[in-house]
Amino acid sequence: MAATTADLAVDLGTSRTRVVGKGAAPLLLDVPTVVATASRGRKQEVVAVGEAARKMIGRTPEGTRVLRPVRAGVVADFEATEQLLRSLLKEVGGRSLRKPRLLVCIPYGTTEVERRAVADSAKAAGAGSVLLAVSPIAAALGADLPVQDPVASMIVDLGGGRTHAAVTSLGGLVVARSAQVAGDTLDEAIGAWMKVNRGLQIGERTCETLKTRVGTLIPELHHDLHMRVRGRDLASGRPEELEVTADDVAAAIGETALRIRQLVLETLAATPPELAADIVDRGMILCGGTSDLRGLDARLRDDTALPVLRAEDPVRCVARGAARLLADATLLERVATTA
Repeated sequence: MAATTADLAVDLGTSRTRVVGKGAAPLLLDVPTVVATASRGRKQEVVAVGEAARKMIGRTPEGTRVLRPVRAGVVADFEATEQLLRSLLKEVGGRSLRKPRLLVCIPYGTTEVERRAVADSAKAAGAGSVLLAVSPIAAALGADLPVQDPVASMIVDLGGGRTHAAVTSLGGLVVARSAQVAGDTLDEAIGAWMKVNRGLQIGERTCETLKTRVGTLIPELHHDLHMRVRGRDLASGRPEELEVTADDVAAAIGETALRIRQLVLETLAATPPELAADIVDRGMILCGGTSDLRGLDARLRDDTALPVLRAEDPVRCVARGAARLLADATLLERVATTA
C-alpha cells in the first residue's frame, strides 16, 4: 500500500535542486545541481556541491571534475546524484531527521528505469521511503491553479533541461507533453552559433549569461541589449573579446524556441473540446527559469490567440507545489506513487 505522508520534498532539477518541508516557510535549500569531485588515489571524492561546485565550472585543475548529474530532468550520474542528495539531506536534517520519507518531483513521461534511478539515488543518500510525483502537477499547484476543480488549467513549465506543457483537471493530468528542450538547449544553441558565425568559443556560463542578459525572441524591441563576451578565437587560438547583440542571440535561439512553441501547440491540439473551452477563457500560465525569456510570452500569445501569463515566483513553482503536496495527504496519495 502506498505511503500517504512524506517529511521532505525535493525538486531535482537539471539546473537547480530545491528541498522543501512542511510549514509556513517551506523552502529549505535552493542550490545548483552541480557536484565537484577530485582524484584521491583510485577514488573520486566529492569536494564541493551546489554553488561552490558551480563556481568551479571551466576552472578545474587536472584530476578534478565538475559534474551536472541530472540531465533533462533525469539522473545521468547515479553516484554524483547520491552525493548531492546526501549532502543536502545532511544539511537540512542534521541528526534530527533520520531516514526521512522523501517526495521527489520527476519529469512527466520518464521510464521505469529512470524512475528507479531517482529512487535508488535518494535511498542511497539516506532517505527512507520514496514517493514520486510528476513535475507538471506540482508546478500547477505552485502556480496557484485550481488543479482539483472540474475545470481545465494549462501550465507550461520551462526548466533547465526539459519543458512540460500540461492540462490539469480534477486533480490529474488530462493531457501532457514533455520534450528535452529548455534552458540548456538554448545555451547550447548560443554556443554553437558563436562558433559558426563569430569564430569564438565561449564557456557554458557565458552562454547562460548571454541568454539572460541579451536573449530575446523579438530583437526589434530590444535593440539596446548588448554584451561583450570573452572566449577563445578558433582561428588563432588566442583570447578574444567581442560584442554580442540582441539580434545575434535571437538568431541563435530562434529554432530552439520554435520547438518549445510547437510543444505547446501539440498539447492544445490534444486537449478535449470541453476543456479547451476553459483554456480559451483562462489561458495558460508559464513557469520555470526559462519562462523569463524576453518575447516568449508574446510569441505564444500570437501562436495560440490565448492569454499567456507568468506565475508569481515562476522559478519555484514546482517546489511550492511539492510543499503543498506535503501538507495535503489526500492529494499526495492521489498523485504520488511509491518507488
